[in-house]
Amino acid sequence: MDLDWQSCARLLQTITSNSLTKQGKQLHLLLLKRGMLLSSITLSNRLIQMYCKCGYLFDARQLFDEMPQRNYFTWNSMIEGYMKSRNEQESLRLFYAMPDKNSFSWNTIISGFVKAGKLDLAREFFDKMPVKNGVAWNSMIHGYAQNTQSLKAVSLFKDMKSGPCCLDAYVLATVVGACADLSAIKLGKAIHACIVVDGVEFDSVLGSSIVNMYGKCGDLDYASLVLHRLPYADDFSLSSLISAYSNSGRVTDANRIFRMKDNPCVALWNSLISGYIVNNMAMEALLIFGEMRRHGTREDVSTIASVLSACDLLGVVDYATQMHAHACKFGVTRDLIVASVLVDTYSKCGMPNSVCKLFSELDTHDTVLLNSMITVYCTCGRIEDAKELFQSIRSKTLISWNSMISGLSQNGYSTEALACFRELNTNGFRTDRFSLASGISACGAISSLEFGEQLFARATVIGLASDKIVSTSMIDLYCKCGMVDNGRKIFSQMVHVDQASYNSMLMGYATNGYGTEALELFNDMLKLNVTPTNITFTAVLSACDHCGLVEEGLKWFHLMKHEYFIDPGIEHYSCMVDLFSRVGRLEEAISLITYMPFNADISMWSSVLRGCLAHGDTILGRKVAEKIIMLDPKNADAHVQLSSIFATSGDWTRSEQVRKLMNDERMQKVSGRSWVDP
Repeated sequence: MDLDWQSCARLLQTITSNSLTKQGKQLHLLLLKRGMLLSSITLSNRLIQMYCKCGYLFDARQLFDEMPQRNYFTWNSMIEGYMKSRNEQESLRLFYAMPDKNSFSWNTIISGFVKAGKLDLAREFFDKMPVKNGVAWNSMIHGYAQNTQSLKAVSLFKDMKSGPCCLDAYVLATVVGACADLSAIKLGKAIHACIVVDGVEFDSVLGSSIVNMYGKCGDLDYASLVLHRLPYADDFSLSSLISAYSNSGRVTDANRIFRMKDNPCVALWNSLISGYIVNNMAMEALLIFGEMRRHGTREDVSTIASVLSACDLLGVVDYATQMHAHACKFGVTRDLIVASVLVDTYSKCGMPNSVCKLFSELDTHDTVLLNSMITVYCTCGRIEDAKELFQSIRSKTLISWNSMISGLSQNGYSTEALACFRELNTNGFRTDRFSLASGISACGAISSLEFGEQLFARATVIGLASDKIVSTSMIDLYCKCGMVDNGRKIFSQMVHVDQASYNSMLMGYATNGYGTEALELFNDMLKLNVTPTNITFTAVLSACDHCGLVEEGLKWFHLMKHEYFIDPGIEHYSCMVDLFSRVGRLEEAISLITYMPFNADISMWSSVLRGCLAHGDTILGRKVAEKIIMLDPKNADAHVQLSSIFATSGDWTRSEQVRKLMNDERMQKVSGRSWVDP
């Protein structure tokens, strides 16, 4: 068999995968037998190149060490092979040992460190490079841009522009993208002007980068102008402009750009669907999804995640479950993005058990998903599960800590919440408004006024004293400590007041017996067109209760359902029952309990019992006391009241029997207590 070195070299170049390495080694052996390697440095180089491409660095290095002569290609092939296999140390040894380095050698080291994300090392070699070529400049600029160091990318581009290097479309597209990330529209426009003046040919990447830059910087009309001047508007350009219009609230224009394409790809459909979601037009997003399916475009993971977000916005359980079933059929429920959206959707729809089931079926989790699950477990009251999950997160973020602190506080574990807050500080995290608000709320739950005020002092130092969330928590703290005037002072100083702020102040007034002030504040709230919530109505009805305003209470109890479309909860019924009982309309209280869609708890019956005693209705009082004892045989208050009713009606025997039963069962009336020091 006749072999010439050129045929062998061409054959070796075709071997680029492990599956063909056996044939390459056989050819290597044949060349050794024929003595061709000693006479041809090219064949040795091709063999080294083949071994490096196939990952056989040991064989490549062995051949490299045996070669009597080496050239640039030999050294560079080995340096590149080690760099691509992440053996950067050996690559550098060879680089330093190389007697005469060329630009390819430098480029290999620089691009290798850039790809590994080691930009400081790459920059060190870039600065040492004797003569920098376009490849080196491009590698560094692209590396900075890809690793969210856009400012350095732009700065390096300015240095490049002042040098002798020619600007190509690739590096221009990269630096225009960096301008978009920095919202540096003036620099972006200057670069665009240079492109036009220098006559740089627009390819699809450069054109779409310029459209994206103008769109992200908010100059939408100019972005549209550039798009229409492109020889061919590619999908990335269209998608960028659709997103830019959507983010600016111009959904109609986004739709117009979308309709420019006769056969839009899935990325364009996704951009339009996301645009509607960004503008809280969830139903329209679902309609576009339906149109997409009728069009015959197959959805991807991003589509399903976006549509689930629309279901989340609508808060309709049926839509969410249908889309979950579709995601199962599509086989993407274990995708982390889809799983995270499903968790959020089911949580907002009040289906924590479905969330827990979904989470148990997942194989992998990220920190975002784990943070969401901590909140879900806390919402379900599964604090131990939340703690276990929190401890399992290796790289805890501030959101992880905030979720745990808030969950503990909301479930009555205020002391543990504050301990967690202290641990957050000792771990070097900088507290934000959510951390401080949760900490202050925990202080409010145990009426720890001193520590709460210390936290508020910290908020003041870091410029968060006027923050809505922090201020609202402080209002709640002061009101729970009985310092309603201090709470009102904070409320009056707030620049922006929302539903939560009003609710905190209203509840503070109501629970401290300031019924008139609560109703006046509620009227102010309505005049400012702040929409009341179920918590608002709890405070309003409680205020009416404290003031004995039956007709006012009945009016708002009726309007909350028929005008504000809020179904009364058990807390609203409880306020009305207490109001009826307080003013002696006991039959109406009993009627409300009978026909409400909830089972009356002991506190509700106790309200009726207090009303019976206050208004001398011993017959009904006895029935109610017996009802309470039936629900809670160990209820000391009910036994005491029943004994008192018997005594009042002259039935001393039965009164004594109840007292004896209490002694036998060792029932004691619980004394009142307060967290606040006298």
